[in-house]
Amino acid sequence: MAGYTTSRITLAQALQNHYARNQRWGFMWALWTAILWGAWYVPGTALWFEHPYVDIPVDQQSTRLAATAVMTWIHAITVFFFLLLWNTVLGKVKDYGRTMVRFRKISKWYALASLCGGPMAIFGSYMAMGFIGPVFAAISSLFYPVIGAVIARLWYKEKISKRAAIGMCIIIFGGMVIYGPSLFGEMDASNPNAWLGYVGGIMSAIGWGSEGAVAGRAMDVSDPDVGIHCRFSFEILFWGLLILPALAIFSDLPIKNLIMDTVTHGKAMLWIVLAAACHAYCYTAFYKSFSLIGVGRGEAIGNLYAVFALIFIAAFTLQLPQWYFIVGLVLTVFGSFVMFSETAESVAQLRDNADTNNNPAKKLL
Repeated sequence: MAGYTTSRITLAQALQNHYARNQRWGFMWALWTAILWGAWYVPGTALWFEHPYVDIPVDQQSTRLAATAVMTWIHAITVFFFLLLWNTVLGKVKDYGRTMVRFRKISKWYALASLCGGPMAIFGSYMAMGFIGPVFAAISSLFYPVIGAVIARLWYKEKISKRAAIGMCIIIFGGMVIYGPSLFGEMDASNPNAWLGYVGGIMSAIGWGSEGAVAGRAMDVSDPDVGIHCRFSFEILFWGLLILPALAIFSDLPIKNLIMDTVTHGKAMLWIVLAAACHAYCYTAFYKSFSLIGVGRGEAIGNLYAVFALIFIAAFTLQLPQWYFIVGLVLTVFGSFVMFSETAESVAQLRDNADTNNNPAKKLL
């Protein structure tokens, strides 16, 4: 009996160590997400000040939106090559191919994630940068962890504890502080197209929150490094085979000229390469954190990107935020830490459910 008791204690300690190690690594990956994500806003904004984008008048809304679509597509292609380099070094290129062809079981979720993350989130964030500015673009999507956590809860029963729910409420209130002043009379009257930037900010929040929940659906049965590579592959296909050709055929927008001017202009491509490097490895860390600490908590720690974004933006552009941006930032970051402050065991049991039919891995296999 004594030996049996000792064995049980040892097993309990081993599980505790395993949970703590997963939580620690999940936190580290999510923190790298925040750092690289914050850095992305500097080259992402600088791109708008290079040819051909700087030459588009602010009152030509349709052309500027078409330019946003073009830069998002070229950005996705560049990210793809950085991820190809990453998976080549890790020896996972064959795994990438095997995952891509398993569309019915696995990669269909990455295809859906690419729609949420590319044409919605990244496109929306570039809109926010181009029509308002980098500070707003960085802060406007801070409430995306709430969206991700709610979708994960409704879809595949990822638990939301009382502490996480309190943190989500704080984040929502912070989002209200960010958007409230502009929506209730303080919007810049000198910029009649600012509303497109606000729409872009909302799109980025909904898109990134939804993407995390959708990608988490396939994360139990696929490698995060391979998964993110699949996700950008599908984004390239959506833009290159569907969206941009449709714009070129059914409108008079200069899609081809925008593409050629971008790839042949050295400074524009330099900023795209720098932005893609940040985003490629930011996304890699993002997806890794999901499988370790869950979608809601991975996104909550990733929310620190706004802090790093403001630091990088202030350092490179000397653009300081409005006072209510700072208040909203403090609230959302505080709410993110409230969401994350769970014990290792509770994080490990995020998807425990008496009904095994709710197990996403079982449904996928």
